[in-house]
Amino acid sequence: MKTIAIFSFLLAFFLLVVSPSWASTSNNSSSYEGFIHCLKIKSDPSSPISAVLYNQNNSSYSSVLETYIRNLRFNESTTPKPRLIITAKHVSHIQAAIVCAKANGMQMKIRSGGHDYEGVSYSSAVPNFFILDMFNFRSVNVSIEDESAWVESGALLGEIYYRIAEKSSTHGFPAGVCPTVGVGGHFSGGGYGNMMRKYGLSVDNIVDAKMIDVNGKLLDRKSMGEDLFWAITGGGGSSFGVVLSYKIKLVSVPKIVTVFRVRRTYDQNLSELVYRYQQVAADKLPEELFLRLTLDVVNGTNRATFIAMFLGNSQQLLSVMNLSFPELGLNQTDCTEMSWAESVLFWTNFPAGTPVNALLSRVPQVLTHLKRKSDYLKKPIHKQGLELLFKKMVELQTPQLTFNPYGGRMAEIPSSEKPFPHRAGNIAKLQYATNWNEDGEEAANRYLNLTAELFAFMTPYVSMAPREAFLNYRDLDIGTNSNGRNSYIEGAVYGVKYFKDNFNRLVKIKTKVDPRNFFRNEQSIPVLPWRK
Repeated sequence: MKTIAIFSFLLAFFLLVVSPSWASTSNNSSSYEGFIHCLKIKSDPSSPISAVLYNQNNSSYSSVLETYIRNLRFNESTTPKPRLIITAKHVSHIQAAIVCAKANGMQMKIRSGGHDYEGVSYSSAVPNFFILDMFNFRSVNVSIEDESAWVESGALLGEIYYRIAEKSSTHGFPAGVCPTVGVGGHFSGGGYGNMMRKYGLSVDNIVDAKMIDVNGKLLDRKSMGEDLFWAITGGGGSSFGVVLSYKIKLVSVPKIVTVFRVRRTYDQNLSELVYRYQQVAADKLPEELFLRLTLDVVNGTNRATFIAMFLGNSQQLLSVMNLSFPELGLNQTDCTEMSWAESVLFWTNFPAGTPVNALLSRVPQVLTHLKRKSDYLKKPIHKQGLELLFKKMVELQTPQLTFNPYGGRMAEIPSSEKPFPHRAGNIAKLQYATNWNEDGEEAANRYLNLTAELFAFMTPYVSMAPREAFLNYRDLDIGTNSNGRNSYIEGAVYGVKYFKDNFNRLVKIKTKVDPRNFFRNEQSIPVLPWRK
């Protein structure tokens, strides 16, 4: 009897301790199997979904997963992998993915170009997650007649630029200078480029959109309503649904634009030069000129790189620079005239003479491990502060610091016009950039710490209460969300940094259109707090 009693006790103890884990594994397995079954019966039979499903046993799984991983930090053996990748080709595939994921407790990650700096679009700590890969939704239909284009979320910026240039030498679109960035994430987070001082952000030039909501309904601007349209043009589309496409308004560009890239080192009066740059880049230079400054360290010496794009010819540019920023000492030989499309290649460091069709390439020029962070500069850093900054950068060696000037049209648009709130009162958006080629957690931590140290050093010189950040420069250091009962509190930590006073409006819209928080990630817009 004693033996039976002891056995019964041990069996009960075993079941108590082990069964939760076993049940969890069993539930995960049954949820996944139910998900797969649901997908097959919910999608349109005329476009079978089986052909676009890649599980971990599929021979093409790894190549499909890795093709659009643009940060090698999230392509390690320790990186969590999706249970399934759906490379959707038909709207019904997306509708089925949403409906079936909801029914079976699967988390959806939505990837367009894979440039999310923190890998949020293709990795997750949640075991039961899958990727909805949008790269097959890549059409770009340009209409010069009404100066617009419909672009799908899986299209890349370079493809947009090429298709515009194919039809007109005097039209363009204000978006990023990296041609392999995907439309979905770039546009929905705001989207900026070197024409933003003239025309604002990408989202300031979007006039319609098509998306699929949490119920699987296909909506356009009229049927979704102005609140939801506002939210997906700067508030992060993946918090609200799956954006299929955007209708963009083309802008005018001259047939000839002028670019330059000049470098100055510490012994060329660098403190005076950078101090003067801060005084003129946003407020004194015309809105047709975008002048970026990048600080780095080369061979133990501080260096500044000034790179410009001017909507005009070189004589006009020289006249502007001699009047407003003569300290740079710009010469005619520094300037190169070219088409607007060619200027994108210049800014992305393609060799001179590269044909414009290089914009169609989906292969990044450089693929590395990286970390990015952002800040907003409200007042010029004084010369003493710059000297301290230069000293700190020499100490750290690797991180770069880039100034992207504001002013012009950016200062004219109200901060509530779009979810992106960083408008008037900013000299520049700062980007901290660290790249490395070593694999492994130890190397990653070393470079992440270097970046964090430069970020901490800059605290006295940048915005505060909140310390503002840019959603497209995703940074999980500023807060993450476990998407549980404290979701709103956790979301507010990073939400007010990205969106300031627009955060609560985004939360109200999110609560209305996705009350159960299906569309969620580590930094998504939360719903309002639960109430009994």
